[in-house]
Amino acid sequence: MALKTIGLAEVIKIGLPSVVLLAIGFTLAFQFVGPAPPQNIRIATGNANGSYYAFAQRYADYLKREGITLEIIESEGSSDNLKQLNQPDTTIDLALVQSGLIKPGDAPDLRALGSLYHEPLWVFHRNDLTIKQLKELAGKRIAIGREGSGTRALAITLLNENGVTDSTARFSNEGGTRAAEALLNNQVDVAMFVTAPDSQLVTMLIRNPAITLFSFSRAEAYARKFRYLSKVTLPEGVLDFSNNLPRMDVNLLAPSATLIAKSSFHPALTDLLLQAANDVHGGAGTFARAGRFPSPENCDISLSKDAKRYFTYGPPFLQRFLPFWLATMVDRLKVMLLPFVILLLPMFKIIPPIFQWRTRRRVVKWYKRLQEIDVLVRSEGHERLHDLLDEIIQMDKDVSLVSIPLGYADQLYNLRLHIDLIENRIEKALTKH
Repeated sequence: MALKTIGLAEVIKIGLPSVVLLAIGFTLAFQFVGPAPPQNIRIATGNANGSYYAFAQRYADYLKREGITLEIIESEGSSDNLKQLNQPDTTIDLALVQSGLIKPGDAPDLRALGSLYHEPLWVFHRNDLTIKQLKELAGKRIAIGREGSGTRALAITLLNENGVTDSTARFSNEGGTRAAEALLNNQVDVAMFVTAPDSQLVTMLIRNPAITLFSFSRAEAYARKFRYLSKVTLPEGVLDFSNNLPRMDVNLLAPSATLIAKSSFHPALTDLLLQAANDVHGGAGTFARAGRFPSPENCDISLSKDAKRYFTYGPPFLQRFLPFWLATMVDRLKVMLLPFVILLLPMFKIIPPIFQWRTRRRVVKWYKRLQEIDVLVRSEGHERLHDLLDEIIQMDKDVSLVSIPLGYADQLYNLRLHIDLIENRIEKALTKH
């Protein structure tokens, strides 16, 4: 009798249909695997001397450690960034945009990833001018920023609100360093800038004794009317304690720098960028406590669903412990677990009974004829008994050649005992004749 362990052929016969079915399941599931995040993305910032550009460089350094290249694109500023990003055929993926620039319905294909920091509107004027309200700028020469800049958009809004227009004042399109130089050279009376408090331009102008920083006495009122603005206070001495700069508390109006992306922006990169933003902006600053930014607040448009998830639950679980590339790969392929749950686990329950049935079938199929011979022994004549004996002897030989796993050997031995029992019964019947 041939006893053996489970053979390869048996495994193939039983397991191959399961493997084929599982392969079909994986193939179908793979159709729902999301695309991998792109390795290169582009962000529109501002001019190379501005805060947006500087912060984008820090984001790029963070992303580089995770294998993502962030290409920084110079622009004229927030308005230009928004215009570029909102083009249907744009190659820009992200943009830094000043809050307050996007009107409802203007950018249906864009989503906010969050606000990053307060960027105040700094209004500097020469010391020989006494200015308490913005309406007093009528008739003055005012540098309101370059075309396409967020500074220009906000400056025009606030000036117009106070009755100062291009017909009642002389607007200059200078911005950034050129506007500061124009102010210092007495080419303009007032220069406006929207930039971060650690800007070198702000520090230079505040340190200049011939220049005064305007304080918004009605800052609270402006913030109530223009919801995208926040009232912030620059405390006395916060920029330079030894020289006590500024020399008194100054009230400022601050929009927020926001990170905007196309609605199709990859979810994994949203998480990664917000982690970079947290690394850059998450600490305490001049106008914010630690952990205040990045924030889901002060955004002109709806947050992306991925940004909402980030602000609610934090970084994805896998990205907290695994390299970005590995975490995203596992996250993308998690749908492939579906065939395991739906197909493979039930198969583990079904295959053992199938194997047991196939094995028992090799033994049980002999019992039908054995039972028939047993009945015939009781009823056939002397000549027929010889034929039955020959048949039962041949059956015993055939059964001895049956291959069966060791775990089922008892069933085969029971069969041979039963064959021997019928053989003895036939021999006894023959001796009676």
